[in-house]
This record gives sequence, structure tokens and C-alpha cells, in this order.
Amino acid sequence: MNREDATLEIERKFLVEEMPVDFALGRGVKISQGYLAIGDDAEVRLRRKGARCFLTVKKGSGLARSEYEISLDPEKYERLWPATAGRRVSKTRYEVPVGALTAELDQYSGELAGLMTVEVEFPSVAEASVFCPPEWFGRELTEDPRYANRRLAVDGLAE
Repeated sequence: MNREDATLEIERKFLVEEMPVDFALGRGVKISQGYLAIGDDAEVRLRRKGARCFLTVKKGSGLARSEYEISLDPEKYERLWPATAGRRVSKTRYEVPVGALTAELDQYSGELAGLMTVEVEFPSVAEASVFCPPEWFGRELTEDPRYANRRLAVDGLAE
């Protein structure tokens, strides 16, 4: 999703401990993301998702936060990438239909190998609050700062 204007991102996040046995994920896309700046209530992130590159500014935390995302050409991304050293995550993302919505299942690699989370974006806070996740989604992480990607990029999965 490419957002050239600031938008409100409304999403819930869950910990996936075990996928259903008969679940077929299909083809995923590799994501590398690193953080140029991380503050108490904001972040500036670089992301390569497949062949596409982005710079994203997010403000806030939890269920709803503002997000501003612009496309970057790969050359600019490569010039900025070294500045994210020590603040990176790598994962493969799979899109999974959940009723009328699409969930994004992330399987992390590197130091976070074995971690799986799933996120669902919603058009409104009201729709997010009435969403009943499938059982395989597991424990909700939406308000747990330990599982925010910016935190995982710096601290790993510190309990």
C-alpha cells in the first residue's frame, strides 16, 4: 500500500504460535526494514518490500496512529540503508483472507527467526473493536510495545 498523504492506520496485531495444520500460505514477499529515527511517540522507517522501496513516518502507538509513506527509488533507499545499522528486521509477509478483510502474516528471520505475528487493518476504530479474530491468531499484541517492529529492530524479543 503506498500512501502519499498522511493517513490514520488502524490495525490490530496478534502473536501466532502455531499455524493450522492444513493452512497453505502461498507466496510471500520479503521485507527488510530499518529505522532511521525512533522516538517515544514517532519513528522514521525505511522498507524494501519485494522490489519496492519506501520511507515511512509513523506517529503514535497502539490501535490507531498516523502514517505518512512515500515511495523511494532503489538508489536513494540504498544510500539511506547504512544509517539503519543496528535497527533492522527481516521478515516474509503473506496475505491471508479473513472474511472480507486481509490479514498480513509476518514470519521473521535472522535473530527473530521463529516469531510470527499477524496484523489486520481496519477502516474504522469501531470495526476494529468488533473484529473477532480466528483462534489461530493467538494472543493480542496491539498494545504490547515489546512486539512493535521498531522495538524488535533494536532490542530483539526481550521479555
